[in-house]
Parts: sequence; C-alpha cells; structure tokens
Amino acid sequence: MANTPAREGTAVISPRGVDRLRAGHPWVYRSDVRSAAASPGAVVRLTDDRGRFQGKAFYSDRSQIAVRLLTREDVSIDRAFFSARIQRAADYRRQVVENSEAYRLIYSEADLLPSLIVDRYGDYLVLQTLSQSTEAFKELFTDILWEMFSPRGVLERNDPKVRLLEGLEQRAGVLRGEVPETVAVREGGVTFLYDLLKGQKTGSFLDQRENHWAARRYASGEVLDCFSYHGGFALTVADRCTHVEGVEMAAAAIAGARRNQERNEIANVRFREGNSFDVLKEYDEAGRRFQMVILDPPAFAKNRDSIPAALRGYKEINLRALRIIEPGGFLVTCSCSYHIAEAMFLQMLAEAANDARRSVIIAERRTQAQDHPILLTMPESHYLKCLICRVF
Repeated sequence: MANTPAREGTAVISPRGVDRLRAGHPWVYRSDVRSAAASPGAVVRLTDDRGRFQGKAFYSDRSQIAVRLLTREDVSIDRAFFSARIQRAADYRRQVVENSEAYRLIYSEADLLPSLIVDRYGDYLVLQTLSQSTEAFKELFTDILWEMFSPRGVLERNDPKVRLLEGLEQRAGVLRGEVPETVAVREGGVTFLYDLLKGQKTGSFLDQRENHWAARRYASGEVLDCFSYHGGFALTVADRCTHVEGVEMAAAAIAGARRNQERNEIANVRFREGNSFDVLKEYDEAGRRFQMVILDPPAFAKNRDSIPAALRGYKEINLRALRIIEPGGFLVTCSCSYHIAEAMFLQMLAEAANDARRSVIIAERRTQAQDHPILLTMPESHYLKCLICRVF
C-alpha cells in the first residue's frame, strides 16, 4: 500500500491570500506566500500573519500557483481523506452520467481534489497528476482507484505542458494492469474507438458528450460539422439526418472518425480533410445551404492577449455558418476558450448575425458535461460554451 509522502509542512499567507481563500477560490499565488517550510509537493498547514489557521493545501515550490486548498478543516490529509473525496466524486457521477461508458470521474478543483484528473473509459482509467503534490501522491491515488473501481488497467497521460511549470517531466504510460492500443466505448447510441495513450487529452474530448446528444434533438436534413475531430457530433446526429459532412484538418483525426463510422455502420456521413475556415467560405460563395451547421473549434484564445484575434476568428466562422443555414435551421456553436467569457461569445454572435442579416434565437445555452462540474467560486472551472440557435 502507498503511504502519504513527506511530512506536513507549513506556509504563511498574506492578507490578500487569506481574502482569496475566504472568497472561495482555492488558489494562492506565490506572491501571496509570506514564507513556507515544506518540501516540494507536500501538504501544508496554512496560517495568516498572526498564526491563525486557514486550512490545509497542496504546496508547490515551482509554480506561480503555490498553494491549492484541500480543506478549511484541521483534519489529517491521509488515505482515508482522499478515499472519501474520490468516493464522493464517484457518487456524483452515478447521479449525472447516463448512457455513457466514458466520462470524467474526477475533475480536479471542482471535485475538491486540486490538480488531479481521472477519466473513465469503460474498464480503463486515465490519470493526470498536474502538480508536484498530485505527482507525489500518484501511487496512493492509483492504489485507491484500483481498489475502489477494479479497472483492468490504469494509464497516466502526464504529457500536458502545464506539468513543466511544476518542474515535472512529461510522460505517458501504463501504471497498473494492461491497457490495449484502442478501447471501444459506447456513448449514447454510438460506439467510439479511443487511443488512450496518443489521443487528445486523455483519449478524447469527454466534455462535449452531452452537447452531442443535445444537438441531435434539432438535427435534420443536410448537416455540416466543422472541426469534426473523431466525429462526436457528426456520428451522434447522423440518424436524424439525410446526410452529414464532417470537416477536419488533421489526417489522423479523419482516420479516427472514419474508423468510428465503420464501427457503427453509419452510411450517411462523409468525412473530408480540410480547413473549416476555407470550407465555410467555399460553401458561402457557392450558395450551398444546410439545415444545421456545427462549429466546435479548438481553443482560439490561449491567454488574455489573444482574445481580440480569437474573437475575430470566432466571428468569421459564425458569420459564414449563419449565411449557409436554411431559414428555420440550426447553428450549434461552441468555444472551449476559458478567456472568452459567455458574454463575449454572445456579443460576437450577435455581431455576426447582424452582419449576416439573419435573426437568431437561442434554443439552448449549454456548457461542459455534468461530469465536468463547475466550482461556483472558481471561474477557471467553467470554460466550455455551447449555444444551440435557430436561424431565420
């Protein structure tokens, strides 16, 4: 059995850091840590300048996020503590996950397990330890997951660049059991094949799962799915449509989408390799029309400085999409850029609608799937916007 690493340390935080925690945000930045006596990745006992207890937290000596709050209570941070948190996260998924064998089991700060991500793909778990502390506890977490869920294999996908900010190496591989090259997992009425070792994120984009099914409710006729990746939207809506065209620029993603299509024997979908900006422009200029256009691009805004350029990109694709939708048809438009707030996204879409001389009503305002919960006092946990709109 893995044990808790490194004895508990201490950290003194500034009044601004205290105020931040009291406001509900779980992070304290390095500039608000007065002093720390702790090894990298240790759990620390937090106090203010006057020695008053403020909570217990993960500590990093490298990241600008020096403190990640675990609890405001003066309790032991041990195996029982983490087991209870993981069990609570699992109980919530049993309430909200329906008709899917793939979902996020643990969503870091939003499940009060900061910098820890665990995704479930059928009988397999994929783990990400994104800070010095979760890396230090990785063996313990793996033990708990193995005993609690009895998976056939546990894989780590610790290749995100954010680990470099913690002084951690990037790596991916099997931690426990065996994991096949591809895993077949059913989501709704579609079976998807995932490469857990090399696919995007932990194998796929699980946060859009519920939005795929929501879009299906409105789909009919000819549908254009831009930035299609492995065909999540295209294959889910296909049975409601006469024809679906999926556009994706990455050849490997197109190959994955076609494998998923063949696996499900779906005949009315065609995936093509292409730049979605160019395809939208081509169809607009050619007068092509669709009953639904789906836009699910990658994050255009990686930081605050890129917001203006990102909004221009979002406006261009939404303007083109609005022009090629038949009156009474639907636009499904998404942004996974945290830095593009919903209000910005709505304003951009309103401007695109005016320029396209189309009237738009919002049928649904959606966000990430419920297994990616949003911590109310942590805006960073709310990043995905998905609007389903009727266009006239």
